[in-house]
Formats: sequence, structure tokens, C-alpha cells
Amino acid sequence: MKKFFKYSFYGLIYLVIIFFLAIMFIVTAKADLIKPNDNIEPYQVVKIQLSGLMKNDNPSIDYGIKQTWEFAHPLNKKFTGPLPRFINMLKSDSYKMLLNHLDSKVIEVFRSNNKHGFEVTILGEDKNYYKFKWEVEKYYEEGPLKDCWLTTLVSNPVSLGSSV
Repeated sequence: MKKFFKYSFYGLIYLVIIFFLAIMFIVTAKADLIKPNDNIEPYQVVKIQLSGLMKNDNPSIDYGIKQTWEFAHPLNKKFTGPLPRFINMLKSDSYKMLLNHLDSKVIEVFRSNNKHGFEVTILGEDKNYYKFKWEVEKYYEEGPLKDCWLTTLVSNPVSLGSSV
């Protein structure tokens, strides 16, 4: 009888540990989107967006597109939004190469006090290179986005050909 309680106790501890680890996995798997703030520099905005798009469906479906949407300038959202329309646009032939791309390179091509321009080259899943013009602007209106850098333009891609 003493062994029964001993093994029951160990079994209970084992179940508690498994339950704890499962809860920790669920909590850490649900990542929060990075929100714009005035400490994020223009180059970082582009890198955050590209990083999200590179792993679009991780940790959840269209997470990368939603991350990109967070840093879209409100004027840009008027043309590309609401979010479901933005998701469809990024999944269209014009921009789908950004989703789950294999690599990216960002080069700053111009800067001013309130606008920065970048040349972004990505290697798509199809093993082709594409170049984009990417611009971010500082937002000056009152509210939570004041003084944040936000994307105002992503050009249509220019195909640079195959990597092989």
C-alpha cells in the first residue's frame, strides 16, 4: 500500500510538470505583434515588416501580414485597407513573393527629416529575386502613432531573375 501512494505521488508530480510545460508552451507560442513607437527607427520598421512577411504564418495564419499592417501609415491604410483587403492584396500575384521569402537585403537610398527611402531586394520562394522601393515617413498627427515611422509606399516588384 505504501508503494501505491509513493507511485501515485510521483505520477501526480509528473502530470503537474507536463501540465505546467504545456501551459508555458501555449503562452510563449502566442507572440504579440510589435506596435509602432517613437523609438523604432526607419530601417527597423522595414526589417520588422520583412521579418514578419518572411514567416507569414508563424505563429498564426497571416501573422506577418498583420505585423506589416501595424506599421502601415494611416493614409496608406485608406488605399490598401481594411485589413482583409490588405491581406488579399499581399496574397495577389503582385506581392505574394514577399510572403515566406527566403532572404532580404535592405539598402537606404535617401533620407530627410521626415522620410526615408529604401531599396529592398528579396529572394522569393520561387528562387527569383525581386526589388522594391520602400518608403517610411514620420507621423506627426496627435495620437498613439505621433512621431512613429510608418510605411507609406511599397512599389510593385521588379523581377531581377532567377538565383540559379
